[in-house]
Amino acid sequence: MTPDLVGGLESPDYASHDRAAHEPYVAVFTEDVKRELDELLTRYPTKMAALLPALWIVQRERSWVSEEGMAEVAGLLDLTPAYVKGVVTFYTMYHQHPVGKYFIQVCTTSPCGICGAEDVVKAFLRHTKTGELGLTSPDGRYTVIEVECLGACGFATPVMVNEEFIESVTPDKVPELPPRLA
Repeated sequence: MTPDLVGGLESPDYASHDRAAHEPYVAVFTEDVKRELDELLTRYPTKMAALLPALWIVQRERSWVSEEGMAEVAGLLDLTPAYVKGVVTFYTMYHQHPVGKYFIQVCTTSPCGICGAEDVVKAFLRHTKTGELGLTSPDGRYTVIEVECLGACGFATPVMVNEEFIESVTPDKVPELPPRLA
């Protein structure tokens, strides 16, 4: 049987990429993390005002914000789970599914597109073995997505890897980046 090809790659084993989505939920806000939230709450006039930072804490601890994580935050901040989910689904910076250790965002807006961003995306998909935008590599290391703008049109093609900004990425430079992330 011939393996399916996705973007010139053998289709990855996607069963392993979302293992975290099917594991039993363990509370995020225990011990030190709960103390961090309690201290954070002293800086805001209401519990509701601390919603975005509380969600950042969940994402920092788990790399994504699950339904259970949203419910945990809702309970701690006296909000409804539906309200918290509305916030998570509104903001694109919150991951609603497990992502890789290295979350790679490639700007593909018009100026970057003209400068070859699509080839940069293809190079990342090939070298990280993710095979498709938004999916995580079978080893759990990489997730690649396109973003509309990283605000660096003078340095096409800009890329964000987690919190690190990398400017002027070309397809030729992509193979150098994943080893640098290891």
